[in-house]
Amino acid sequence: TERLSPRAFDAIANIVFRGSFFTTLDCGKRWIKEGRPASVISILTTWVWNGSPFTVPSAMSKSGIRAMSESLAVEWGRYGIRFNNIAPGPFPTKGAWERLSPGKSLDSENSNSGNPMGRVGKMHELCNLAVFLMAPGAEYVNGQTIAIDGAMYQATGGNFSGMTKLSNEDWDGIAAMIKGANEKDKAQRTV
Repeated sequence: TERLSPRAFDAIANIVFRGSFFTTLDCGKRWIKEGRPASVISILTTWVWNGSPFTVPSAMSKSGIRAMSESLAVEWGRYGIRFNNIAPGPFPTKGAWERLSPGKSLDSENSNSGNPMGRVGKMHELCNLAVFLMAPGAEYVNGQTIAIDGAMYQATGGNFSGMTKLSNEDWDGIAAMIKGANEKDKAQRTV
């Protein structure tokens, strides 16, 4: 957060939260008017429960989405509209890993030694949880935030507190790797 200007910091938190809020409100009004049941799933993070250094914009916006989901689960439950949240631990994708773990391999066996299961999540596991929450037979699950992280949150707090030990040189190297990944992605989009 010390590397973000106050304006950038505020913009990031507002974009994530406001987009989710206005989309949910617009869809919810239509579902209620039409008498249609619905199931809304939001993707959060485990630091909605305990915070994390270096994630303040994300922690703020994701915590706001959690509060919105839990509130609307109660308010709109009578209309058959359910709200649940998934708080995934590490699920490596090229884009995420280049920014959250720059310079580290996507190899699931070596990417997360701090996890009690000794690995990162596999995308089909995350998809299966989302399908369960949306599926017939799960209509009574409402207002919940479910972690899918191999018990990492319980073991480590599921956050970036270890990064407080990085030097300024480490941060400069990380910033350069993230900038390189961003420039590479941007170049591919403009081709």
